[in-house]
Amino acid sequence: MVAVTTALIGFFAFVIMRVTTPQMTTLFTDLTTEDSSSIIKDLERQAIPFELRNEGAVIMVPKDKVTRLRMKLAEANLPKGGGVGYEIFDKSDALGTTSFVQNINHLRALEGELARTIRAIDRIQAARVHLVLPERPLFAREAPEPSASIVVRVRGSLEPQQIRAIRHVVASAVNGLKPQRVSIVDEAGRLLADGAGKEADIAVGEERRAAFEKRMRNEVEAIVSSVVGQGRARVQLTADFDYNKVTQTSDKFDPEGRVLRSSQSREESSLTAENNGQVTVNNELPNNQTNTTGPAARDQSKKSEETNNYEISRTTKTEVTEAGRVNRISVAVLVDGAYTKNEKGEMVYQDRSKEQLDRIATLVRSAIGFDQKRGDQVEVVNLRFAEAPTVPAVVEPTGLLGMLQFTKDDVMYVIELGVMMLLGLVVLFMVIRPLVKRILAAEVIPAQAEPALALTDGTQAELGPGQALIAGTSGAAQLIDVAQVQGQVHAQAVHRVGELAERNPNETASIVRQWLSEPVEN
Repeated sequence: MVAVTTALIGFFAFVIMRVTTPQMTTLFTDLTTEDSSSIIKDLERQAIPFELRNEGAVIMVPKDKVTRLRMKLAEANLPKGGGVGYEIFDKSDALGTTSFVQNINHLRALEGELARTIRAIDRIQAARVHLVLPERPLFAREAPEPSASIVVRVRGSLEPQQIRAIRHVVASAVNGLKPQRVSIVDEAGRLLADGAGKEADIAVGEERRAAFEKRMRNEVEAIVSSVVGQGRARVQLTADFDYNKVTQTSDKFDPEGRVLRSSQSREESSLTAENNGQVTVNNELPNNQTNTTGPAARDQSKKSEETNNYEISRTTKTEVTEAGRVNRISVAVLVDGAYTKNEKGEMVYQDRSKEQLDRIATLVRSAIGFDQKRGDQVEVVNLRFAEAPTVPAVVEPTGLLGMLQFTKDDVMYVIELGVMMLLGLVVLFMVIRPLVKRILAAEVIPAQAEPALALTDGTQAELGPGQALIAGTSGAAQLIDVAQVQGQVHAQAVHRVGELAERNPNETASIVRQWLSEPVEN
């Protein structure tokens, strides 16, 4: 009884504690040691129960208080994220600090804010940012370029667009920093981005090609599926891109489109006297006195010149062809046949006609912008699929679950309470109820004296010790006990009669004669 009572008290104490314990949910995850200790201090000050998991990286609090606690901790700037941000300037004394300390604090704040921003990206657990912002030396025409290095701890692996997004976020936040100067390394020491500009351009081109192929494939598959049925078409599209950047400049002259630009006319006249070819000093002096004793021969010349400048029509054309041109597109379309029911109601497969396949090919060419000069190829083939496609039905919650919009945690909590209540009822009806009933029904009347058994000869046979009858009992157990006692009493009476007959044979014989002589009553 003591053991059963103790077990029942422990069981019901566990049930009561489990029912009254509030449902815990996650407050914060992936916390650093500093943030975890600060949050625990605040929770203990507010006397709020909490649980620690994953070595303090996860903190659990009651579900009904999680929203208020997050707002309260955000007011206290918790969690800080394991780094120092611009809050470093909130409590600093700007009057006594030097410019060197201010620059260091600014660098620390910028690195901390960038690390927090990077941690907000999916799959990134932690991040550290190191910035190198060199000062421009004196008397130098060119300043050294800044650079950055980032170490991240990720869950799984980062996609190429996520890596480029991190580089551009850091480059946009730092003045003069280029994305090509940002290096990214993961916790395993693998180099995710080494800052090579050519490699980055190739990655961008590959992403652009993949996006183009996906978009065109979805469009072709959508238009073909509307004809042959949902899930009965498979489309594979490959695009050949040219990543070379070409700049071409051409000049075109039109001789018929000339225009007079300028005109210039000039006339010259000269008069010279013959001096028999003699060159003297007197001839070269101004206002020289010539010998006029005889007649002199004169030479007169006149010259006229006209210059006209015409502008010819000229056209200059500069073409820049960016990288990523589509050189060729190849499309392979696989369609399933048609299924019809025969006279027995069985599904029978039928191939599609050539005319229908040609129409599908025409639709595909129109969808991709088919260009025969470019070398595009389109192939439409009809083959039977291995399995008939099935469209999964979307099951939406209905009834009470859909109306109340229970979450998975709520449903599991209700199931747990139901199981505990069922166990409590089983223990109550299967253990406690029979035990109490037996205690109340077991009323034993102790024997005050040994009852005697009346014999046929008028004598009484006394029962031995321990053979007291149980009176006032009821139920099957009591009836069985009474029957056993009566049997023992009869056996003892027969044995006692035998002993009396052996001790008194004469009296026994007279008693038997008397029984024989008595008339039999009808």
